[in-house]
Amino acid sequence: MSSRNAVALIASLAVGGTAAASTINQNTSWTIDRANTTAKYRVVAYGDSIFAGYNGGLFSVARRAAPVVEGEYLAKDFNADIEVVRRTKSGAIASDIYNNKIVAERSYMQATNTRVVMFEMCGNDYLQARSAFQDQTGTCSYAGLETALANCTTYTERAMQAINTYATTAKAKIVMNIYYPGYDADNVLTNCTDSATGVRVNKRAKFLPLLAKSNWRTCNLAATYGFQCADSFAEYMAADYDSNGDGVIDREAIRYRAGETEAAYVARITSATLRDSNGKLTSSASSADYLQSDNTHPTFYGSTMSTGSATGAPAFTDTQIVNGQNPVWNTSGHERAGWLMSTMDPTTP
Repeated sequence: MSSRNAVALIASLAVGGTAAASTINQNTSWTIDRANTTAKYRVVAYGDSIFAGYNGGLFSVARRAAPVVEGEYLAKDFNADIEVVRRTKSGAIASDIYNNKIVAERSYMQATNTRVVMFEMCGNDYLQARSAFQDQTGTCSYAGLETALANCTTYTERAMQAINTYATTAKAKIVMNIYYPGYDADNVLTNCTDSATGVRVNKRAKFLPLLAKSNWRTCNLAATYGFQCADSFAEYMAADYDSNGDGVIDREAIRYRAGETEAAYVARITSATLRDSNGKLTSSASSADYLQSDNTHPTFYGSTMSTGSATGAPAFTDTQIVNGQNPVWNTSGHERAGWLMSTMDPTTP
């Protein structure tokens, strides 16, 4: 790949609106090597640039992306080495991840030592639809947004069906839903006008209900197919304390609730106290930036790694992990997501 093409690809991946233009496989295998252990188990993660640990490079990704963070907690719980296999394609839409990663690369989850399989998808479907929507002039068309929602629903369900078929030794199957990158930036009017009212549309007011519908469907499908739903929207988009005095911690007020209807969930989310992930409030006196400077990809702790395979010791000792949380569990987007998924891990191999 020429340097000019590499720069163009990085730019297109980093800007959500042009995510359709380019994709790149960013596959890694990181083995967490604990001292005095012989058993080794596997975590397999499928997805796009989120699970890839994208940080602006083509051949370098965040080492401690969410799947690796989860794997490190699992290594402690199992007292075993954990190989975290990330089969990811940055810039890919849901159908691409389903067909070319989950199905085409199913052999990784078919290994008999696989204990956890996780996936995330749909982010690029929505980023592309949002970009096309904001570029519209004249009368607004919402067809692209609805198509993204329909495709996300279809391929999320197919992904769960495929994982249930192929990952026969997995004790935990996890799907992560979608946070809202650009929440503050989207609080602007479109250039197009609504056909019924004749006025310009607030982009966030239109997009937030769409994401809420998507997240409800993801978690509802998870319950149907025996998956755990990691609610990244709740962890990223609201404070870790009761900021509005309603007696409920903000993140819990927006968490998915089993048995709630889609309409009720959407109504609750669209009227909730939400905050941009760039200013995640971890307490009344502290905050953390959960998104990188591209306003899309999660921040991470520690170093990067090259695509390919590598091995290393855990970043934190067992004594540093208190109540199931490492010292940096809430300081970056990937650490938070990895911790969240670790709460869904099996307790024994």
